[in-house]
Amino acid sequence: MVKAVKNQPPHHVVIVGGGFGGLYAAKALSRARVKVTLIDKRNFHLFQPLLYQVATGALSPADISSPLRSVLSKSKSTKVLLGEVSDIDPQQQKIFMGGEEIRYDSLILATGAKHSYFGKDHWEEFAPGLKTVEDAIEIRHRIFMAFEAAEKETDPEKRSQWLTFIIVGAGPTGVELAGAIAELAYHTLKDDFRSIDTKETRVLLLEGLDRPLPPFAPELSREAQASLSRLGVNVKTKTLVTSIEDDIVTIKQGDEVTQIAAKTVLWAAGVNASPLGKVLAERTSAECDRAGRVMVEPDLSVKGYPNIFVIGDLAHFAHQNGKPLPGVAPVAMQQGEYVASLIKQQLRGDTKLPLFYYADRGSLAVIGQNSAVVDLGFIKFTGFVAWLFWLLIHIYFLIEFDNKLLVMIQWGWNYFTQNRRARLITGKELLQNVKADHRNKDYTPAQNIQAVM
Repeated sequence: MVKAVKNQPPHHVVIVGGGFGGLYAAKALSRARVKVTLIDKRNFHLFQPLLYQVATGALSPADISSPLRSVLSKSKSTKVLLGEVSDIDPQQQKIFMGGEEIRYDSLILATGAKHSYFGKDHWEEFAPGLKTVEDAIEIRHRIFMAFEAAEKETDPEKRSQWLTFIIVGAGPTGVELAGAIAELAYHTLKDDFRSIDTKETRVLLLEGLDRPLPPFAPELSREAQASLSRLGVNVKTKTLVTSIEDDIVTIKQGDEVTQIAAKTVLWAAGVNASPLGKVLAERTSAECDRAGRVMVEPDLSVKGYPNIFVIGDLAHFAHQNGKPLPGVAPVAMQQGEYVASLIKQQLRGDTKLPLFYYADRGSLAVIGQNSAVVDLGFIKFTGFVAWLFWLLIHIYFLIEFDNKLLVMIQWGWNYFTQNRRARLITGKELLQNVKADHRNKDYTPAQNIQAVM
C-alpha cells in the first residue's frame, strides 16, 4: 500500500515498455499527482495488429507508429527515456538502464513478447516472425523479392520454389498474412510481370491443431477456412513442422512425412515473454510459466512485492477462469488502465481495492478484402459486415488522429484500385545482390531498374 505524504517528492511510477499496456498506463496517470517515467528501447508506439499490412505492402511503418514523446507531450509530469532496462533491484527499488540507475516507488513492467520457435531458434534465419517494424520490413523484402527472383528464373522447378509461400501457424497473424499474400499474388500483382503468371503462386498455411483460428468458435474457424480456400490459400491442419533447412520444410501429418520446397517461409506459431521476465523472477523469486510469463497476483502485482506490477504479454494472469488471459491488445490496454487506477486509489488511501477483471468484448480477425470473422460473445458474424466492423475497430484504436486519417485514406485507395503503394524492397543486402546480378551477363539494365522500384 502506498500513500502520498505532504512535502515529499511526488510518487514516482516507472513504466518499462511503450506498447499497449505501458502506454495506456502512462496516459491514465497523466493527470494524477505522480511523476511518471516511461522507458522503451524504441521512441515510438507500434500498433502491432496492423503490422502484417506493412509486411505485405498495404501500409508504411509510419502509418501505424506514433512517437511516444508526441503522444505524451501534454502530460508535463511524464518523462520518456529511450533505453533498455537490463536489471532490477526490488529491495532498493531501482531499475538499471545501461550505466544508469533509476529509483521508483511503483514499477510497471510491460515489455511484451517475441516469437518462439519452441527450442528450434536456428529456424529464425529461414522463417522470420512478425513482432517489430524490422520484422515487417524483412518479411516485405522476402515476399516481393520472391516474385522478382521468379521473374528472372528460367528453371521451372526453381521458379515454383520462389512462388511457394509457407506460413507456419494459423492464429490471427498467420491467417491475416496468408490472406494478404494470396490477394497480392492473385489480384494486386497479376498484371505486373511478363515472364511469370503470379496466379501460379502457392500459399500454404500450416496449423498443428484441427482448425485455423483455434481461439475462435468452431463455426467461425470453418468460415475462415472456407474464405481462405476461396482466396486460394491451402490450409493444412493437424500438421506439424519438424524441420526447416535450406529452403525445404518438412511436415508431419499423422504418420505421413512430406517435404515442401519453398523459398519464403514465415513464422506465426508461438511467442515467448521478453527476457526481463526471467530477470524479475530471479530477483523476486516469482514463478514463470513455460513461455517465460511472470505469474502475477489478482491485482497484477508480483507476489511479495505489492509495488511491482506486470502487465500485457509478460504477465500470466489465471485468476479469472483458471486459464491465462490471451496475449492480445485489449488485455494489455485494460491491465494498463487498471494498474494506473490502482496506484491512484492507493495514493488516496483507499483500503478497498478492486481486483483486476478482464472484460472480454470479443475477438476478430480479417481474412482478406471483404472477409473477416467477428465474435462478440452475444453475436457472431462473418463476411463483408464483419470486415467493415474490423476496419472501424482498428481505426478507432489507432493512437493518433494522423494515423487514423492516413490509414483510412490508404485503405480507401487500396480498396478501389486493388493496389498496394508500399511495395518497396529495401536494404543493403538488396543493393549488393543487384550489383552482383548486374555483373552477370544475363542480367540487363532494365531488370536492374525493375528490382529496385
